[in-house]
Amino acid sequence: MAGIPWLILPTFDEAENIELIVEAALGVLRAAAPEGFRILVVDDDSPDGTGRIADRLAAEHPEVEVLHRTERAGLGPAYLAGFAHALRHGAGYVFEMDSDFSHDPADLARLLTAVRDGDADVALGSRYVAGGAVADWGIVRRLVSRGGSLYARIILGLPVHDLTGGFKCFRAEVLEGIDLPSIRAQGYAFQVELTNRAIRRGFDVVEVPITFRDRLRGESKMSARIALEAMILVPQLRRRDR
Repeated sequence: MAGIPWLILPTFDEAENIELIVEAALGVLRAAAPEGFRILVVDDDSPDGTGRIADRLAAEHPEVEVLHRTERAGLGPAYLAGFAHALRHGAGYVFEMDSDFSHDPADLARLLTAVRDGDADVALGSRYVAGGAVADWGIVRRLVSRGGSLYARIILGLPVHDLTGGFKCFRAEVLEGIDLPSIRAQGYAFQVELTNRAIRRGFDVVEVPITFRDRLRGESKMSARIALEAMILVPQLRRRDR
């Protein structure tokens, strides 16, 4: 199944969402990628049983598989493990997407089209370009999110409006070309680092407008520590990833 899309879904305590998000993604990708695709759930040993639900889904759907990790190491390491697994198995395109319906699975088709049928190497689901939006958030979260993206954009000098966005589709060549094992950031900073490296390596990033919504169920994993990490690490990226 070389060259097909892979969707990476990192999970920690997403028992309320995982079945719904996988079923929704299956419907979209069966139409958008009839040649085949894979969905990889990367579970960090969720105590709420997310991994067991994912295993059942994998048994029911041949397109689904599960990568079990033995500890909660954060979003960045979970994605890196998923990316490495997909690349080892011949992925042609790799998605990253939240598992809580903050990102609409219907938009997977538009992101895939941008890289498979267009000129982009990376399609980034963007809240902060014309046609993009954020729903269900209060003013403080909106300001923190917009401010974080603007801060990273100014510090790094990048022409991307939504640098902290975590809904992307990559050509496999991008992930192979940006030295994934050396990435250390997590959370917001992880997303900034991926996009920064792609642009610095000469890959074309296009922003596709999306509407971002608050999670459907469960608790947010965002914390002050993750936001602080981004503020500290972004200036380091300017020096490290030239």
